[in-house]
Amino acid sequence: MMQNSRSPETLVGRRDECEALDDLLTGVRGGLSAAVLVHGEAGIGKTALLEYLRRNATGCQVGRATGVESEMELAFGGLHQLCAPFLEHADRLPGPQREALGTVFGLTAAPPPDRFLVGLAVLSLLAEAAGDRPLVCLVDDAQWLDQVSAQILVFVARRLLAEQVALVFAMRDPSAGHALTTLPRLEVAALSGYDAGVLLDSATRGPLDERIRGRILAEARGNPLALLELPRTLTAAELAGGFGSPDARPLSGQLEEGFLRRVRSLPAETQRVLLIAAAEPGGDVALVRRAARRLDIAADDAAAPAEAAGLLTLDTWVRFRHPLVRSAAYRAAPTRDRQAVHRALSEATDAQADPDRRAWHLACATAGLDESVAAGLERSADQARARGGVAAAAAFLARAAQLTPDPARRGARSLAAAHAQHQAGAFGEALTLLDAADLNPLDDLARAQSTLLRGQVMFASRSASAGLPVLLDAAKQLEPLDAGLARQTYRDAIYAALTAGRMPGDEAIEKVARATLTMAPAPDATRTGLLLEGLARMTVEGYPAGVPLVQEALTALRDAELADDEALGWLPLACRMAHAAWEFDTWSVLSARLVELARGTRALSVLPSALLLRLSNRVYAGDLTEAAALVAEATTIGEATGSGFFAHYGALVLEPWRGGEAETRRVIDVITHDMLLRGEGKVLTATGWAAAVLHNSLGRYEEAYAAAGRGSAYPQELGLSLGSTVELVEAAVRTGRTADAAAAAARIGGLARASGTDWALGTAAGVAAQVSDGRAADELYREAVERLDRAGVRMEAARFRLLHGEWLRRADRRDDARDQLGLAHELLSGIGAEAFTERARREYEATGATVRKPAVRAPATLTPQEAQIARLAGEGLTNPEIGARLFISPRTVEWHLSTVFAKLGITSRRQLRTATANRVS
Repeated sequence: MMQNSRSPETLVGRRDECEALDDLLTGVRGGLSAAVLVHGEAGIGKTALLEYLRRNATGCQVGRATGVESEMELAFGGLHQLCAPFLEHADRLPGPQREALGTVFGLTAAPPPDRFLVGLAVLSLLAEAAGDRPLVCLVDDAQWLDQVSAQILVFVARRLLAEQVALVFAMRDPSAGHALTTLPRLEVAALSGYDAGVLLDSATRGPLDERIRGRILAEARGNPLALLELPRTLTAAELAGGFGSPDARPLSGQLEEGFLRRVRSLPAETQRVLLIAAAEPGGDVALVRRAARRLDIAADDAAAPAEAAGLLTLDTWVRFRHPLVRSAAYRAAPTRDRQAVHRALSEATDAQADPDRRAWHLACATAGLDESVAAGLERSADQARARGGVAAAAAFLARAAQLTPDPARRGARSLAAAHAQHQAGAFGEALTLLDAADLNPLDDLARAQSTLLRGQVMFASRSASAGLPVLLDAAKQLEPLDAGLARQTYRDAIYAALTAGRMPGDEAIEKVARATLTMAPAPDATRTGLLLEGLARMTVEGYPAGVPLVQEALTALRDAELADDEALGWLPLACRMAHAAWEFDTWSVLSARLVELARGTRALSVLPSALLLRLSNRVYAGDLTEAAALVAEATTIGEATGSGFFAHYGALVLEPWRGGEAETRRVIDVITHDMLLRGEGKVLTATGWAAAVLHNSLGRYEEAYAAAGRGSAYPQELGLSLGSTVELVEAAVRTGRTADAAAAAARIGGLARASGTDWALGTAAGVAAQVSDGRAADELYREAVERLDRAGVRMEAARFRLLHGEWLRRADRRDDARDQLGLAHELLSGIGAEAFTERARREYEATGATVRKPAVRAPATLTPQEAQIARLAGEGLTNPEIGARLFISPRTVEWHLSTVFAKLGITSRRQLRTATANRVS
């Protein structure tokens, strides 16, 4: 060992790594939290570093978990290992979190919880446990954690801040895309030549030929386990005399082969006990002993030679010297012995306490087709799904399908497994299982469901344009079989078409719309069926033909009491259509309801898009503060789930109105270069619209004209395509393209008359004013502002007031211009539309007026997250409620609030609402 001033002792050649872990412990003891991924090749010393951390964690609690390759399919196994010692603190958790933990650990029966609610519950549990003493959690062989445990622990690691919790993972060099790769890393590299020699010499007994020493050092390449184990593979003669030939195999293969030879040199019963321990992933000594007894073996006596050889420890838990020993013990056994051991383990496993593991062992013991075993796996899949373990359910169903004799039932189980893999986010595995299902005889409904699932997988994993044709095919197949599911599929297909936008060579939206119109009318013709029909007719027969039906459907949906599932399915489309139909008040009501429902049900598959729909509405309402808060919430969810797509789109909607050129350009660049969105026409529309708004606000009309042209090139996209047409009118007028401006204004006018709402008619009046002269223009501007004010579309009302003032100044009506421009400046300034505000200031001062300088504001001091927490606290939410909204622990909320109070110089939550105004950095 080498001495170190910071801790009693460090590992040979690991001074830097030990110092990094010492710093982590110092931080945790000082009140903060940390997470780190210790990674490197097999045998490099990761476990030794975790043990170093455990030895030095004086004054701290230590929790441990170990991933096991054969347990990767059992959901929540790793999470339960880590959390089990701390479940006594679960009583302090909020009810939904406590129930979520009880459900996934099989302690209570309840509907399967969202995995992010489970993540929040684990975060709160560890924070509560750390309330007594700092908590250090060590997770070894993390590459073999079950998928859901890994995802949840990464979620927790990202949210740690002030809980006094350290999460330290050790894994082999991570593969691309593994959940743990997002964490801060501590790479464990090979030992230097000098340190490798020191370690080798310390582990060698007796004479060592210099040539052999050099060969071992060369083959070990600084790997500590190799330096300790390779000498064991050589005879005494080879060690002393240097006789033997080099081994050209990879190092891991050499090490495993060495362990394999040592295992095979043991007595037969010892090898059988090693095999039982290798096949039993939980390290349960009692279970190993029971299984051994079923094979007429006394486990402790038989294990003694393996313990003496340093391969295994049979104590409180079963511990292998290294995972390569486990794999060697399993490899050393013939197939019939493995099957016998798995059968003994299944018989020794309590069917009531652990039915899933029992079924899994029984499946591993089964060589051929066996319906009874497959049925048992199917029951285990149902139980796993009830706990929220969809990945485990998929594994059970996939294995059940392999064991199923009847081809029709095999296809149904493969399809069910594919559904579970889709729910688990394992899209490649889902497609493979769908291929397997399609090779078996399926009835018409099952084959249509297979097509539907394939479309959903392709939509989720690739793009809307990839999934769209498959969804459309599925909808057609479903029409004569299940009208309700067919209608939902057409809904999803048309939503995909709206999302994808223009597609080269294919009028996607029109194609889906025509197919939708072939369906029989829905029983609820005043609600969802009418919404689909209206959208379809709007697309195929023209906007005037469909918009009345859409408006009727929106009114019915606004007044209806919908079940949660129905609302979550239909309200996103309804909100988009409310925007397209210029129904601003209905859009406001439905988007607020959708966000509230998605938050309340923790429907994280819907919440990000709900936030985007709501924040877009708030931007048009002129409430940029609320819109920014929703972008922040979408960003928080993106950080928690690993997807920032909706947060980027939210920023794309918000930033152009704020006038932030650098931030708008950054978001446009991020979205444009997103590989998953490549080829999506909607990207061109959205980024074109955003650039047009920005350039118009800055008075760069040539650039605005070009951007608006890109954004309005595909009118059937509606939404931002219509918004781009509005931008096009202003840019075309300012660049002398009067014909283009008039054509765009005429198009907007035709659509607005069909809609008939104040928002529509006010917008039409505003663009018509820009291509009119004299009294007509004046009256149109006044009509636009009046209607938009009445509709609640404050952003556009303020902007048309600015345009009116600019027109009056050019008409040399300085007094009238001064009135309009002064009010426009006041409104735009209050909204926070900085570039438009500056434009209004210049125009106002050009009339001879002077803008009063605002009172000097206190410097911006709050970070976006601090501002978000302060806002929610000011609205009356408790720390646990804020934590649940933002996916952080109540302790972190408290920590942030103490910082906010200090920065703002306040002492109570009642002061937050006024104190936080304009204090965001």
